Amino acid sequence: MNIGGLRIVPIIVCAGLLAGCTFKAVPDPTLSARDAEFMALVPDAEFDPHFARYEMSDPTHEPPGTIVVETKERQLYLVQPGGKALRYGVSVGDEAYGWTGKAIVDRKAEWPAWNPPAEMIKRWPHVHAMQGGPMNPLGARALYLTDHGRDTLYRIHGTNEPEKIGQAVSSGCIRMRNIDVVDLYNRVPVGASVIVR
Repeated sequence: MNIGGLRIVPIIVCAGLLAGCTFKAVPDPTLSARDAEFMALVPDAEFDPHFARYEMSDPTHEPPGTIVVETKERQLYLVQPGGKALRYGVSVGDEAYGWTGKAIVDRKAEWPAWNPPAEMIKRWPHVHAMQGGPMNPLGARALYLTDHGRDTLYRIHGTNEPEKIGQAVSSGCIRMRNIDVVDLYNRVPVGASVIVR
């Protein structure tokens, strides 16, 4: 009987743990023909499931509709009603260029052109403006962030380097897999609050 009891205990413990799990996969968004064509041209990358898109219990305690970027976790949360949040893996600014603060989504763009700021061109003279497309560093979508009406020069955007999701490698922008930034773009209106911490 003790042997049977020992076999049952792990099953009960595992069932209890699984019942507490609140992670739920979120289906991919519907893509336009252009999205599908351009995304097929971005090189594939090995993907860590820790940075996959999930619905989960909201860890942020912010109002629904708020975007919260946890830079140390390399996760972005979109707060949902009912105590839920959508979680996306991201890349963040490297130590020298990272930032924290509050902003507003001022505008949104599909396959945006990239116009690197003067400070970036000074650091890396090889960078230059690019039209939107699969090799553009901003990827499939961009959310432009302002603080009290002033452009922060930071964006939440896609990437042409999906292998770097989960790392601190950008010049301060928040990078997402292209499929994830399309999903976020479809859910977030202009005027949404953004908290980066």
